[in-house]
Amino acid sequence: MADVNRGNRPLSPHITIYRPQLNSITSILTRITGNGLIVGGLLMTWWFVAAAMGPDAFATADAVLTSWFGDLVMFLSLWALWYHTLTGLRHLIWDTGRGLDLPTAEKLGWACVGGSVVLTILTALVI
Repeated sequence: MADVNRGNRPLSPHITIYRPQLNSITSILTRITGNGLIVGGLLMTWWFVAAAMGPDAFATADAVLTSWFGDLVMFLSLWALWYHTLTGLRHLIWDTGRGLDLPTAEKLGWACVGGSVVLTILTALVI
């Protein structure tokens, strides 16, 4: 029988009362960046296919990819690529049984976030 004195409390931790942890945020962000990479890959594929289709098709695709919006999408795709790569390396470390304690896992999470930003900026400056 259900407790009638439980009040308006939720049955389990809910997003409105749960304090997100770095590991949960980086995990969600890894999934988001993976899907973002699909979008960037599709845009690049469109650009290559348009180049093979002729000058008119290429001019359209090139105009989109070299616009401010295309530059933004490509820059964010670059960041997503670095972030996704670094979190993949973090998972390889975890697969060896290392870095699973909370302090080390948090350091690895911050290393993925900070490292992806630094590597994105360095790559953008080199390109």
